[in-house]
Amino acid sequence: MTGRRLRLKLETGAGGAPSEVVVERFVIAGWTGRDRAGVEKHIAELAALGVQRPASVPIFYRVAAARLTTDGSIETSGDKSSGEAEFVLLRSGGRLWAGVGSDHTDREVESYGVTVSKQMCDKPIAAEFWDYESVAPHWDRLLLRSTIMEEGKQVPYQEGSVAEMLKPAELIAGAGADFGEGTLMFCGTLAVKGGIRPAPRFAFELEDPVRGRKIGHAYDIRSLPILG
Repeated sequence: MTGRRLRLKLETGAGGAPSEVVVERFVIAGWTGRDRAGVEKHIAELAALGVQRPASVPIFYRVAAARLTTDGSIETSGDKSSGEAEFVLLRSGGRLWAGVGSDHTDREVESYGVTVSKQMCDKPIAAEFWDYESVAPHWDRLLLRSTIMEEGKQVPYQEGSVAEMLKPAELIAGAGADFGEGTLMFCGTLAVKGGIRPAPRFAFELEDPVRGRKIGHAYDIRSLPILG
């Protein structure tokens, strides 16, 4: 069977044990903000820096499923990459699951080829997922956070509500046939505090304040030399 095999804990109301999940398709949704005027403003800002306007808003990039990882470290080419927290949707076993991941991206490559930049780095995810039905009634109250390591200290990097992004049903509809059984989709991110920048360690989490629980992950980034 093709695809990326991951050992994940799919949490139901009765709990859950780690099991092997095969992800056959990996999609990254971009420009998913609910505030369309704000999205257009940000597109114009990036265009001024040379980043090409997306072909559609939102846009759904197909990425190699092999890039997904639950490991505690990744290796990147050079030191121009950085992470960003995103909520994650997974269709597996005929059910929909919600989790969290980091769309770790090569920012230098992103400036001239967003699609290519999505393929450049491994994409860490937390190994635990919640049954979507358990969070759907209070979806907009879920919170995303990330921190980075700077000068030996953990520094807040992102924080906000998933309500800033389109709702899961809209994103699934937008992805269309690409979001079938065995699909995992990253669903958009938040603005960062202090500007986008690299760091040696990135941590991220999704909090459900209604049920009093969190899922998250952290990973180290090892920069490999670029020799030409």
